[in-house]
Amino acid sequence: MPYSKIQFKPGIVRDPTAYSSQGGWYDCNLVRFRLGYPESIGGWQKEYGGEQFDGACRSIIRWSTLTGEDLIGFGTTYKYYVERGGGFSNITPLRLTTALGNNPFSISNGSSSLLVTHNSHGATQYSFVSFQFANSLGGNVTASVINQEHQIVEIVDQNSYRITLPVTANASDTGGGGNAVNAYYQLNVGYNTQVGGPGWGASAWGGPAIFGSVGWGQAASTNTTASLRIWAHDNFGEDLVFCIRNGGVYYFDVTNGYTTPAVTLSSLSADSSTPTIATQVLVSDRDRHVVAFGANYGGATVQDPLRIRFSDQLNAFVWTPAATNTAGDLYLGSGTKIVRAIETKREILVWTDVSLYSMQFIGPPFTFGIQQISTKITTVGFNAFAAVEDTVYWMGLNGFYTYSGQVEQVPCPVKDYVFSDFNYNQADKVFAGIDSQFSEVIWFYPSENSEENDKYVIYNYQDNAWYYGSLARTAWLDTGDSQFPLATGADNIFYRHDNGTDDGSTSPSTPLNAYIESAPFELGEGDDSMFIKTIIPDVKFYESTNSPQVQMTLMTQRYPGSPYDETLTSNVNRTAQFPVEQFTERVNVRLRGRQATMKVSSNKVGTRWILGAPRLDMQPDGGR
Repeated sequence: MPYSKIQFKPGIVRDPTAYSSQGGWYDCNLVRFRLGYPESIGGWQKEYGGEQFDGACRSIIRWSTLTGEDLIGFGTTYKYYVERGGGFSNITPLRLTTALGNNPFSISNGSSSLLVTHNSHGATQYSFVSFQFANSLGGNVTASVINQEHQIVEIVDQNSYRITLPVTANASDTGGGGNAVNAYYQLNVGYNTQVGGPGWGASAWGGPAIFGSVGWGQAASTNTTASLRIWAHDNFGEDLVFCIRNGGVYYFDVTNGYTTPAVTLSSLSADSSTPTIATQVLVSDRDRHVVAFGANYGGATVQDPLRIRFSDQLNAFVWTPAATNTAGDLYLGSGTKIVRAIETKREILVWTDVSLYSMQFIGPPFTFGIQQISTKITTVGFNAFAAVEDTVYWMGLNGFYTYSGQVEQVPCPVKDYVFSDFNYNQADKVFAGIDSQFSEVIWFYPSENSEENDKYVIYNYQDNAWYYGSLARTAWLDTGDSQFPLATGADNIFYRHDNGTDDGSTSPSTPLNAYIESAPFELGEGDDSMFIKTIIPDVKFYESTNSPQVQMTLMTQRYPGSPYDETLTSNVNRTAQFPVEQFTERVNVRLRGRQATMKVSSNKVGTRWILGAPRLDMQPDGGR
């Protein structure tokens, strides 16, 4: 009997039973599909020398200066950074700059805990402060030890707090530092975990915004939820305009240098109606207006969660509408708050909590027009959206959606698998990204028992295929002008993806646990048992080293509910370097069953593979 080619449809079909998914793949990890065939994904290596940043990154953007310098801006729960030339510059805006009282520092002999006295300091735990012009204390606590950035580790009361010094005092000093100490307080840090709260009082004044509040620092209703610290950002030319979601709006001018903190947008403007609170800021590429979504109106101090405001064209500092400019505002009538805005080539899409709007530039005198295009939609969070040209994909509360002129739900054969193992309490951490090299939209999400993103699901829009796996990433940046996509790990480190074959988060690198498993296949209608006696593998290794190999496993069953009868495991070896391949030619086996399942896996350093179309010598074996 001739050999039978074993070739399955691309993508994972998981939600039906394994038997009903015949003709497809049923399970996988760290595998993608390209041109219809499964392959192990590339590895990842630490970027920027493995330098750690403070806080979890949930926002990231790439842009260039007028001189062609490439920059990456990224916001964490603690700070906002700009990466340039492989180093991180902290441009987090300052909350307060002030002179402290006389001799504000105290420390005990044998301790590294420095007590700082500052009446009504307004700081929260884990926030950052820098000192200047402090004198040395007694012993080895010198001025250079004090006059630097410190993280506040304990709030003693509203008038004092503690920091930990890098040295241990060898003498006590109950009051020192001099009478000319300046303190520079960065914005209080935000939440890294979405937690329920009792309403007003759930966070410190001036701290992270609370869902349900009427504005930054305003009273909230009971049973609110403390929201994650997420930054929204866009480049205005070579500069950066950004905001804390439902918080302050800031501006970073690259000409001021990268050691200068960003400042409030309103401090650079003579216009008293410049927004000071927003859910998101965005620069309209087509017409160069700065747009603030969910912004306070005019000179008000209260956030209007459905208000859209836009600056004068080519001017980020003029916001009061006049006959001589194109500034203005729009108000959305559906929903309770704006969730997110995404710009495509032809329009700006604006989601509220219940609807979707299209915002388009129409020119004077109205500048922008707005039209509702869909209702009764859901979203899981601010970062659950990704755009490819004029198509936007996003994750809803129990499914996936796309918009390319109209809203459609994307059929997903792994939907139940994803949402049955999903931590809805941390849904705001979902991060969607694009890997354009492989035509993929990827969502990182927290599984049911995880507080952080630890899994992913991918939609391949070229092959119309879905697949998933386990990987802890908090943010993702497509290749752009770079060779590799970048992602931030839960360990607060950047990683270059599709780089090499292994997991470079460890030293030495460790292998990827990549595998793919088919649904059962059978002869004809499955009435006869089959006898499998030979397999001709079809595996290609590339970018591989160290005699790469995969494990091929064939498992047979008599019925869908019965245990596997016999199992064959054989190594498929490569004996020459790429581009010359030499595979195991054939493996003789003795397997019987009504149906069989094939699994290909690898767990060896230096291995990356593509599975083609293996062939099996399968013969009817009787036994109806």
